[in-house]
Amino acid sequence: MRFVHRFEEVQLTEDSVVTIGSFDGVHRGHQALIHQVRRSALQSQRASVVITFFPHPSVVLGRAQPFYLTSPEEKLVQINQTGVDWLVELPFTSETAQVRATEFVEQLIQHLHLRELWIGHDFALGYKREGNAEFLSRLGQARGFAVHAVDPLTNSGEIISSSNIRMALREGDVSHAAHLLGRPFRVSGRVVPGDGRGKTIGIPTANLDVWSDHALPANGVYACRAWVGHIPHRAAVNVGVRPTVTDESRRTVEAHLLDFDKDLYGLNVALDFSERLRGEQKFANVQALVAQIKMDIERTRQSLTDDVMHAA
Repeated sequence: MRFVHRFEEVQLTEDSVVTIGSFDGVHRGHQALIHQVRRSALQSQRASVVITFFPHPSVVLGRAQPFYLTSPEEKLVQINQTGVDWLVELPFTSETAQVRATEFVEQLIQHLHLRELWIGHDFALGYKREGNAEFLSRLGQARGFAVHAVDPLTNSGEIISSSNIRMALREGDVSHAAHLLGRPFRVSGRVVPGDGRGKTIGIPTANLDVWSDHALPANGVYACRAWVGHIPHRAAVNVGVRPTVTDESRRTVEAHLLDFDKDLYGLNVALDFSERLRGEQKFANVQALVAQIKMDIERTRQSLTDDVMHAA
């Protein structure tokens, strides 16, 4: 897959099959749409192209708080795994929001030799979302490209969407979020120094510097698989404000890797959330907190009994 930020960087000698969307999370619905694009492109010997945006249009237009399910780097990895030929990540600004749908499509025709456009059922592009499926179909008839509007993928009657995944995370239901995503929900960050309190109580934790715009599940304790490089480890992870030991309101992500005693400072650690063990609690004293953490660690060990080998 080739990755660019401008249409002018795409050099195609063949026609293309294109899909457009924010694709935040690259969930099962997104994957199904992109696979249809790739399948059609292979059958017609055309290039498959995914067009996405960053920042998210809803963030730029003020309709949503930053709440990304995937960082731009994570999204790149996930889309690359679909096998498409090109990913075009366009910057989205207030000026971009003023571009008319017809003008945007003309760029697709000029730079990508557009012949098929695949879109989600509720897709719309251009100024005031004027470029809906009906508009684009009429434009396609006039300009020589076909439009395919795809029905949403559902799970037991629930539409698989980024907003429904965010809702599951707000409830701490990481298992349901994983089912909609098609993989565990992941948060990653560089390990930075914390206040050292975990080490003083005999339970050292890795304090992750997570991208401030990345979604987090509800405050609480979770069983996770922590990836240090390509090696997985079981981890009990706290997401929240640590009410027993601090008065701060800033949310943190701290991971205790089971049976692990190596220095992680400066390394990047990725956490795949498996199960929520409990909500965040304020304990009467540190001793009560330590006793609960030890129970959380044991529950993590039991929850991830099928975990792969960890580093010695």
